Amino acid sequence: MRRAALTLPFVALLVCGLAAPAESAAVQRITAEGVGQIELGMRFGELRERHLVGKLRPGCELAPDQRIARLRSPLRGSVTFVDRKVRQISVVRGARARGVRVGDRIRDIRDAYPRARIDRSTEGMFGITLVRVPKRGGGKLQFSVPVDTGEIDLIAVPIVPFCE
Repeated sequence: MRRAALTLPFVALLVCGLAAPAESAAVQRITAEGVGQIELGMRFGELRERHLVGKLRPGCELAPDQRIARLRSPLRGSVTFVDRKVRQISVVRGARARGVRVGDRIRDIRDAYPRARIDRSTEGMFGITLVRVPKRGGGKLQFSVPVDTGEIDLIAVPIVPFCE
């Protein structure tokens, strides 16, 4: 009886301790509406209150009303704000779009999104291939694939940001 009394609290503690990290470390989902709990159009204050983004910083110098904040763990990337509303989300780790993640190849994008369009016009100037998923194909998403590695290095909703 004494052995059962000692084992039950230990098992309960072990189960509770293991269940919590699994939920927080879950991979976030990227959709046309946003990434995880972050959706396009949300306000900075709401995201900051939920501890989803870091502090605001100046964005592209060519767009004076643009601000950027880093994503908080388990995500890695940034959120672009215009008038303190989310306009663009870039992810480099911690999320997947239909199973496609950073490090996968263009063929993986094509398998998950058959209507995806490959744009090679940026290869000469920026050294990346852009793969765009149209709205009717499950997106408004874009993937950035460097020419030299051939592996996805950035997933963006709705477009990959450029500041020229």
